[in-house]
Amino acid sequence: MTQPIDFYFDFSSPYGYFMAEKIDALAAAHGRSVRWRPFLLGAVYKHTGSRLMLDAPLKGPYVFRDFERTAAFYGLPWVLPQPFPVGTQVAARAFYWLLDQDEAMARRFALDIYRAYFAQGRDISQEAVVADVAAAVGADRAALVDALAGEAIRTRLKDECARAIDKGVFGSPYVIVDGEPFWGVDRIPQIERWLETGRF
Repeated sequence: MTQPIDFYFDFSSPYGYFMAEKIDALAAAHGRSVRWRPFLLGAVYKHTGSRLMLDAPLKGPYVFRDFERTAAFYGLPWVLPQPFPVGTQVAARAFYWLLDQDEAMARRFALDIYRAYFAQGRDISQEAVVADVAAAVGADRAALVDALAGEAIRTRLKDECARAIDKGVFGSPYVIVDGEPFWGVDRIPQIERWLETGRF
């Protein structure tokens, strides 16, 4: 029996957005399912001592150009949102709350949150925006807002981040296929080969 593919991402990651638009179809073409797992890059950077690519000399200006070029390459709508990046704790907590109720709804929410940020330029760090996107995919808005105010969903996200780090996740997107890790949307051809042929 084939294992599900694990897809780790931060909602503020442009490359995570690009992968989110492609991963399900890629997996389905090879008879696989995908487990979507948002995490917080900030938690990883605190653990590893890393910093945002945007803050790195020379690399920072390059990645802004690469975001636009990669979106065009994959035929995806793109705007550079302002502010960018933003904290994604609220969106990630909302995802896990939805996941416990309806996996398909949680996945639709994840895609729509990404699109709200990178295709429409909406500020997904705002609880009202997150709640609106969730309601649009069928969630109970009032129940979600109540859950977001509680400690249980905060703890859930902390635990999910810790589990991601334990699995070696250090960036977004990070895809694990049959125990093999692939970092970055540019690894799609390698993921595809792996799914077609196995280890290479």
